Amino acid sequence: MKRTIVEVILALALVGAGVFGWTNWKGNQKATGQLTELKAASEEATKAAADKEAAVKAAEEEMTALRAEMAPLEGQAQQLAAVKAAMANGATLADLEAAYKTQKNLSAERQVGLGALRMLTKGAEDPAAMEAFRKALQMSDLGDRKNTICAAQIGLAAAGEKVAIMADCLPKGAKAAHGEKGDKADKSGHDDKAPAKDGHGDAKADGHGKPGDKKSPEKHAVHWGYDGEMGPERWGKEFPTCLKGKSQSPLDIRGPFVKTRTVVTADYKEGPLKMINNGHTIQVNVTPGSKIRIDGVPHELLQFHFHRPSEEKIDGKPMAMVVHFVHKSAEGKLAVIGVLLKEGNENPGIKTLWTNMPLEEGPEVSPEGVNFNPANLLPREFDFYSYEGSLTTPPCTEGVRFFILKTTVNVAKEQVAAFPFKRNARPVQELNGREITTN
Repeated sequence: MKRTIVEVILALALVGAGVFGWTNWKGNQKATGQLTELKAASEEATKAAADKEAAVKAAEEEMTALRAEMAPLEGQAQQLAAVKAAMANGATLADLEAAYKTQKNLSAERQVGLGALRMLTKGAEDPAAMEAFRKALQMSDLGDRKNTICAAQIGLAAAGEKVAIMADCLPKGAKAAHGEKGDKADKSGHDDKAPAKDGHGDAKADGHGKPGDKKSPEKHAVHWGYDGEMGPERWGKEFPTCLKGKSQSPLDIRGPFVKTRTVVTADYKEGPLKMINNGHTIQVNVTPGSKIRIDGVPHELLQFHFHRPSEEKIDGKPMAMVVHFVHKSAEGKLAVIGVLLKEGNENPGIKTLWTNMPLEEGPEVSPEGVNFNPANLLPREFDFYSYEGSLTTPPCTEGVRFFILKTTVNVAKEQVAAFPFKRNARPVQELNGREITTN
């Protein structure tokens, strides 16, 4: 009996020990899980704190950089405020406008200066200021007038006008106005939708729509060409002046002619050969020093370029090619000398150019040790036909004075064939009552 009681007690003790052990094991398992969760939470909190610390540090660095950038801007803002206060009485504006009344035509630079002065004096809402900026843009089709274009675009944008600003006009990293990319900015702000440079532009422009940057030519904002969907007959879709202008170039030159006493003389100098294939023509950029004089007024030679066949016709007949010499006066007036190239003997001057010309579109090239005198392409006689015309490529801006020489210059058939553009000539335009003069 006693033995049975002892066995029962031992069995109960064994069961109790098992229950106690199982209970302790379960408790340990739960504690281990909680410890693991706490450890993971701790690690996550540590990582979040590190991320926040890094973000705070980055924000502090950005604020430091912004303060450094703001410092010079604050000085500029103070300078602008001082200038605005000085102009507020309007005396300077009145003096300038009185002086400008004596001039029939103001240059683009003077127009943008007048607009800026009116904005300082009258405020950004002044209609005359906006009109001056617009006129400056309409006149500024030349690559060397980038500063004028920038000033006019920024002035219009500051007044709330919807005008895209070219990337070159903006501070580094800034975005162009109205979501437009800078290379698609509308130079005119209203009319022609691209800052296209024409062959009758300047030595820094490539001549037909792209700046002659030595690093890489800037792409067209609006594509145009001599055939296809954006050939000459459709330029007016994107460049209204090409369609609506009344003094467009080139012309079919035919009589009757009006006699003129205008005297034109050329004084071209030899200089380093600098050439560019801009995708529309071969252009030679000229270093300063060469010029023509029109009734004694000097016009600097900026560049010359070629068209095949000739853009101008004489009594309905084109020549094999034409070379256009582009000049600009101190007042910004453009004058083009056109030399017609007729198939005949080999032309030594063109031989030099063709030997060194880039056959593919690309940046300006300057062959080492090669000089060229543009006078090598001129005839001895300087009799001419003259008329008021326009750029012969988009945006077709008017106000360009043309002098087409009567005496042609030879070019070999093989040299014509070697020119890398089969056709890059705009068709002749309507005379629209203009006079063609001859000396």
